[in-house]
Amino acid sequence: MSDPAAPVSLQVEGLRSGYHGVTVLKGLDFAVGDEIFAVLGANGAGKSTLLATLARLIPLMAGAIRFQGEDVSRLPPYETAGRGVGYVPQEKGTFPDLTVLENLRIGGMIGRRSRDDRMAEVFELFPDLRALQAQPAGTLSGGESRMVACGRALMQDPKVLLLDEPTAGLSPLYVDMFFEKIREIHETRGVAIVLAEQNATKTLQVADRVMVLSLGEAFAVMDAAELTTQQLKEGYRI
Repeated sequence: MSDPAAPVSLQVEGLRSGYHGVTVLKGLDFAVGDEIFAVLGANGAGKSTLLATLARLIPLMAGAIRFQGEDVSRLPPYETAGRGVGYVPQEKGTFPDLTVLENLRIGGMIGRRSRDDRMAEVFELFPDLRALQAQPAGTLSGGESRMVACGRALMQDPKVLLLDEPTAGLSPLYVDMFFEKIREIHETRGVAIVLAEQNATKTLQVADRVMVLSLGEAFAVMDAAELTTQQLKEGYRI
């Protein structure tokens, strides 16, 4: 589990954002340290909007995002990526016409360590990708494509990894594997993870803390182990 005294990697204050003038996130405040920080909520709660905003793909309407103490609220996505924020979107996480190896190399354009060393680490984490290196990403299964998208983000040597519903639409076998890999990435690479997920049961098994989003507002922010089924139902408005 994470050290609660560890320095904060990501701090969000009064965050408001949305699309085309429509506010989706309505003033969020939270901080992420050296931990797996889960974001749960029903469809439409704002999970994907939050991660895309943190990745700087959606402009802020109000509030601030600080990464390692510096305000990154107005930075373009490539600058936040270069500083150490990795992002794996829910869909279209690969370049379909490029091979697996080419996808990973694109991620490796960011980062200072040897690209070969980082590639070896990705293949160690996702051994199945080694045999698929020459295959176009667009021909992969859902689970294989998710591995490539995650591997490409890890090639950037991120300090914080934003994962938007990485197990959505996957078979139970891939779901179990991905939750194991999420824990492994955090524990072995020292990467803080912000995990948006629909699968509350599996997520609470790996998360240190959790924020339950309800219609763009934080219904609860607390230790994952302390979240009750009743609180989860209320947050999901069940």
